[in-house]
Amino acid sequence: ISSSCALLLSRSDTSAQMRIVHSGQACNVEEERYSERVYTIKEGETLELQCLVTGHPRPQIRWTKTAGGASDRESSLHNETLRIQNINRHQGGRYYCKAENGLGSPAIRSIRVDVYYLDDPVITIHQSVGEAKEQFYFERTVFLRCVANSNPPVHYTWRRGREVLSQGSDSGVEIYEPFFTQGETKILKLKNLRPQDYADYTCFSSVRNVCGIEDKSAHFTLSNRTAPPSVKLLLDDPLVVNAGETITLVCVASGGDPHPSLKWMRPDGQQLPRRSVVKGGTLTVPAVAIDDGGVYSCVGSNNVGNPAKKTTTILVRGLRKGRFWITPDPYHNDDNIQIGREVKISCQVEATPPEELQFSWLKNGRPLRSSERMVITHTDTDVSPGTTNLDIIDLKFTDFGTYTCVASLRNGGTPEISIDVNISSTTVPPELTVPRGRSHLIAQEGDTVDLQCLVSGKPKPIILWSRVEESGVAAAATALMPDGSVQTESYDGILRISNVTREMSGTYRCQTSQYNGFNVKPREALIQLVVQFPPAVEPEHTEIRQALGRAFSLTCRLLRAHPARLLRYEWKLGTRLLTVGQFSDQRDDTNYHVRALNREGYGEYTCDITNEAGAGRCTFLVTGKANPPEFYYDTYSALWQSRPRVYGFKLQWTQMEPNAVDRILAYRLGIRQVSAIPMEGTIQKGELLTYNLTELIKPESYLVRLTPITRYGEGDSTERIITYSGRLPRFLSFNPRTRAGTQTLPPLYLTSDPDSCFCDLSGFYMYIETSRPRLEDDTARLLSPTFNSKSSSVSNNPTYCFAFYYHMYGKHIGALNVFLRQKGQAVTDTLVWSLTGNQGDRWRQAKVKIHPTTAFQMVIEGVRGSGIEGDIAIDDVAIEEGECKDPPPNSEYALDSSAFTRTPAAVLHTA
Repeated sequence: ISSSCALLLSRSDTSAQMRIVHSGQACNVEEERYSERVYTIKEGETLELQCLVTGHPRPQIRWTKTAGGASDRESSLHNETLRIQNINRHQGGRYYCKAENGLGSPAIRSIRVDVYYLDDPVITIHQSVGEAKEQFYFERTVFLRCVANSNPPVHYTWRRGREVLSQGSDSGVEIYEPFFTQGETKILKLKNLRPQDYADYTCFSSVRNVCGIEDKSAHFTLSNRTAPPSVKLLLDDPLVVNAGETITLVCVASGGDPHPSLKWMRPDGQQLPRRSVVKGGTLTVPAVAIDDGGVYSCVGSNNVGNPAKKTTTILVRGLRKGRFWITPDPYHNDDNIQIGREVKISCQVEATPPEELQFSWLKNGRPLRSSERMVITHTDTDVSPGTTNLDIIDLKFTDFGTYTCVASLRNGGTPEISIDVNISSTTVPPELTVPRGRSHLIAQEGDTVDLQCLVSGKPKPIILWSRVEESGVAAAATALMPDGSVQTESYDGILRISNVTREMSGTYRCQTSQYNGFNVKPREALIQLVVQFPPAVEPEHTEIRQALGRAFSLTCRLLRAHPARLLRYEWKLGTRLLTVGQFSDQRDDTNYHVRALNREGYGEYTCDITNEAGAGRCTFLVTGKANPPEFYYDTYSALWQSRPRVYGFKLQWTQMEPNAVDRILAYRLGIRQVSAIPMEGTIQKGELLTYNLTELIKPESYLVRLTPITRYGEGDSTERIITYSGRLPRFLSFNPRTRAGTQTLPPLYLTSDPDSCFCDLSGFYMYIETSRPRLEDDTARLLSPTFNSKSSSVSNNPTYCFAFYYHMYGKHIGALNVFLRQKGQAVTDTLVWSLTGNQGDRWRQAKVKIHPTTAFQMVIEGVRGSGIEGDIAIDDVAIEEGECKDPPPNSEYALDSSAFTRTPAAVLHTA
């Protein structure tokens, strides 16, 4: 391939610009008040929005459903196209497309998606019966309420038989819409019910065929038999069954017209048992389990009055949680059991149903009955859990033995629970201690650690483990255990924690339980657990590109570590030790300085920060490799045809961070053969480089690889595919419009600073038409998108520069005004620039400095003069953060420019 090389220094990188286009099944896309773009779509259709972006380097694009901040991570999509299939009403809202390429401010465009839908309407009937004057007749008023959820709001119409009802068409009928329903409810009121009011009624709901949504209707027949529902249950309440049995709940409608529909429900949104079968008003639950017990409700509804509801309770027989405790003589301070004192043995069991619970006592296997010295008592059978007590008065040696508490249900159906309690001279209250040297434990992150408390006493109680987290000097708050529970039981006094983490550090409490032991003040002990972990550091890995002879510094930062004292650091280049040291209490980072980089200084630098638990490592790869070039995709006329079967391509690119490394000497070009593109002089950041590829054979495509070369060697490569297209692009020149009775406006070309303006390559501008039917003082307004005013480190009111070109020529020129519209608690328009009368047959530039304090828009207003000779035109509208630079001659306004955002010329409101 023969090729030629040319360097173009006339163009720099451009910040991202964009617009949003739609495809797919939109009902409508319109510009509303305040320049809000609204995309309307029918529920169930496919939403497809595309973000068309220009700018170089190629911008990164992200769709979100919020304007920015942390919350946008919840619904972000990194793609040019936002596609939502089968969209539902909850997915409506404002969608933002954000593009950024590191130059200037990010480009942001938004569009509001409005999802339209219409649910089936529902008619409900309510009636009031009240005694009226003179007590010899009754007034009966009936309300027919029609409700349909929709977007946009529903329009309702009523029909009685074939007659359309409207307000005033019948003195006995009123139609009204309560304010609180916001247009979603329409009520038909029938006053002093008459014979002709017994008829068929139809409610039609309509959103006026918006998005092709057809009208819907609901019907109701009102008669002298119409009545609200009533239901009854054909079963016992409560229904007591044994586990494993099949239960059937029967609900029937006992009244109501129309005939009510029946539904079974459980409270608080609980689901019916998975095995249950519902058939009409009959609910069948096979093999009922204890968890299936509870409240069940039958609800009957016929849209007349309020639904009817009947409730029953299912009790599944069962016994759970058998516990016991021994209470020494409550009249003495001694916790020991002694001859001649009183001892109480208590048993507690949860039973369903509680009234069927019964207890019996055995001593050494023989039945025991209440007597003067052996007093047996039970709690009320309606109280759950049920408790039985055996009081032994004046304990004797012959009273030592095994006492058994037996719990059962009166009607059987579940096994008994037996609890044995031994009373002897060896029965002593518990004592609890921590093994020596085990009250302060140190573990490494990831270890398995055992916390142990030794407990003595007979009977031996269960140990309860909990966690205490100190918050302040005097206060303590309970924290969760490693398994997420508040309290953990242990029968051997050992709490085992596997794979311990730093969050599990803290104080743990072991405590004797009241049940299955002595009813005395709980014994407790504390164990301190310290979990050590190696230092966490940043950056874990980073690449640094440096030119020879330059100075630079590497910094390794300590984030957290335990223990956090006596930390050491060690810097290496490869395996060569550079320096070692120890952290002071005031420092949380360590630095390594290179005064002048030589070739031996390239390589991998590591910094290890160590403590007793291990080391954290920062790794820095120092290299002289050049960054990759970035191909420029927005070149006009990049493709051309030189001969019938041969074409050429203008390859353009910029170099990423060219000043970070040694000067780029050449580029290696790979395309079917290896060649080199020599470079003269130093490449500047953003400088657009050009190389013409010639002798390309139609219709073949080519993979192009571009690699920068410095003294260090080859840098990172970039690839792109060049494809021949049968349609070669044309350069679109400025195309002024000529109108009858008006001047032909000369073209406007902006060439001063391509970074701070956006030329209208399509050749169009905006103007106001003064011909008929326009009259004197008619106005037209052009509104910008809404911008969020940024905070400033210098001032709370940042400065912006608003710039535009205007053309005002003719003897009937009116006025051109610019307003700053701020959207605070109220919308305010402030005049910031104004010009009237003939300004000559040429384009002029205006720049206006503004200080918005809230979200704002710019409003450009054209006012028609006294006749038709002379229109007002504007072009190249831009807004930029900062002071205005280079104000136009004879200007009263201060100006600036760095990263203009082009205002779309698509919203023109004519007043």
